[in-house]
Amino acid sequence: MGVPYTFATAATTIPLSNLDSNFATPAVVGNTSVTLGTTVTTLGNVTLTNATLTSLSAALSAAYGGTGLTTPGTSGNVLTSNGTGWTSQTPVLPGGFSWSAAQTSNFAGSSKNGYPVNTTSSAVTVTLPASPVAGDYMTFVDYARTFATNNFTINPNGNKINASASNVILNASGEAVSIVYIDSTQGWLCYSGFLSNPIGNYSVNYLVVAGGGGGGSSGATVSSGGGGGAGGLLASSISFSFGTAYTITIGAGGAGGVAGNNNGVQGSNSVISGIATAIGGGYGGNQLTNPTGGSGGSGGGGGGGGGGAATSGQGFAGGTGVGSSTGGGGGASAVGGTSSGTIGAPGGAGTASSITGSSVTYAGGGGGAGNTASGAGGAGGGGTGGNGGGASAGTAGSINTGGGGGGSSGNTSSNAGGAGGSGIVIISYVGSQRGTGGTVTSSGGYTIHTFTSSSTYNA
Repeated sequence: MGVPYTFATAATTIPLSNLDSNFATPAVVGNTSVTLGTTVTTLGNVTLTNATLTSLSAALSAAYGGTGLTTPGTSGNVLTSNGTGWTSQTPVLPGGFSWSAAQTSNFAGSSKNGYPVNTTSSAVTVTLPASPVAGDYMTFVDYARTFATNNFTINPNGNKINASASNVILNASGEAVSIVYIDSTQGWLCYSGFLSNPIGNYSVNYLVVAGGGGGGSSGATVSSGGGGGAGGLLASSISFSFGTAYTITIGAGGAGGVAGNNNGVQGSNSVISGIATAIGGGYGGNQLTNPTGGSGGSGGGGGGGGGGAATSGQGFAGGTGVGSSTGGGGGASAVGGTSSGTIGAPGGAGTASSITGSSVTYAGGGGGAGNTASGAGGAGGGGTGGNGGGASAGTAGSINTGGGGGGSSGNTSSNAGGAGGSGIVIISYVGSQRGTGGTVTSSGGYTIHTFTSSSTYNA
């Protein structure tokens, strides 16, 4: 198509040598008929009268769409003005397609128009033309990425969309759609669109769980170890930046205490770089050599002493040991239990999350150990923390849950504490896949990236 020119007023002088060969529509310039498909180099400057410009305007409008030449500054001009005279060539979109201002209330759609729709304050409905013709088209886009909060409705106005006379509702944030009218059977059909804007930042949900702490060990004498604290747990939502690589670190579970009266080892941190750092679970103490549990995401259970401290917002403190029975490690939802008599204390409860589409419990504390052959160990918290031993080794926390390891109990032999479970990172967002990394699944309209080993998420 041609490239229109800029004029200052309805009667002005222009250098015709500047007209190029793109125009193919005849126009009258003064008393001379000029075909604008031929480069003019010999006429020099010509004054265009109001009547002449009216003819030129109508010819350009018929050939290229839009409204031709109107009052300078009027929207839709093929020839427009900057107020100082002819200055430059100005492109016009084929067929006169143009974008409107953002729509904040119900409106009537018109062919060859694009509409940013802003539903920040309320839902919006567009009513399509009552008498469309084949080839009519328009585009709608979620201006503020709020269609999920306040929906956008497309009303076919007595016609059809995808062969149905029903309204179509756009309810995914960042959604956009372009539609074209085909015929009375199918009506309007979508020829381009996406559920969420593939360019720019987007919101994600995340779960970050650190490695659980190891349980304390026991010696050949009557001694026992406290349960390991659960790895710290963080769950929230945040906006990811398009084109950014986020380093994912999965914290290892802390080793259980080596047999022979030793405390366990603190779990390692799990991280989404620049976003969230979950602190590894505290170690379980030992009755004889280190009675106090270690601090961490959740605190380790005391081996005859106080429980370890937790990190605010990530877990709870470890329980206190009494005598040679020990405290349970803290969990994501509760403080580790305090021992009673010869029985080891249970680990603190973990936290259930459905970020993967089904409910899974993470970050339960390890159970404390009993003090004799008849003293049973405490249960791990929420099925993820390891059980404490009763004159036996503690069991390990579940892998990729951040569960604390169980404490061990000794009678005539030394026993090792249970290792903490490794951590996990899960990232979830609505719509189709928009990033890479981890194991990718989908559930309930969400894409889910699960990381069980250190890697990178590319947004």
